Amino acid sequence: RGRDLYIRPIAGLQEIDNAIGRATEMGRPMLYCMGNGSISDVATIASMGILGLVARRAAEYDTKLIVPCYDYIIMPIAQEIVREAHYAVGRPDTYDRNNVFYLTNVQFAYVAGVNGIMIRERMATNFFLGYFAAEALLMTETGNTVGAVQIAGTDAVTQIPFFITTCDYTLIGEELYAASAYLNREPMLLGTLKAQDYFKFFILSIVIVGAILSSFEITGLTTLLPEK
Repeated sequence: RGRDLYIRPIAGLQEIDNAIGRATEMGRPMLYCMGNGSISDVATIASMGILGLVARRAAEYDTKLIVPCYDYIIMPIAQEIVREAHYAVGRPDTYDRNNVFYLTNVQFAYVAGVNGIMIRERMATNFFLGYFAAEALLMTETGNTVGAVQIAGTDAVTQIPFFITTCDYTLIGEELYAASAYLNREPMLLGTLKAQDYFKFFILSIVIVGAILSSFEITGLTTLLPEK
């Protein structure tokens, strides 16, 4: 109580401000893509928390932020997040709801639409945070061709290698889930995050101790476990 909880630095999150500042200096817009997940996906929910922070920074710097949505249910939520961000920094006049829009829920049609936006708008910074499938590499390669700084994150194991290869910074797995707590520094969120870490450490310790005891044929602890 009364002490700051230590959370290890995550490079991709530390660079968000620099990436937004770069777009501001260049006078070019930013893209925020939450992938093709639905509102029930954990990665999508985690991405919305990051969107709030990115939108606040964009509003402060008066930098255009474009959010093409794959799911029409997510669109009004994303619009409200961005709108609240503009109101929070005292700049409601700079909010444009047309910058947060529904594109399509057809996978590769969505890719074509996002790629077209990146090329036409000449994005300075791209955020790909959420659930992604086969479209991940197609979009990040296009982002590379326009010279954008790219920060990505997903819990889709099959797409992480492509993000690592084509993006400047990548949040891997649970780093995406921890992003909201890391960025907002809210005590309740940080406490939950640390509690999960301690619980994982406890479980891992039990597994290691159990393996060591089993190798020496010390089975006394097994009597504590319920029989099948």
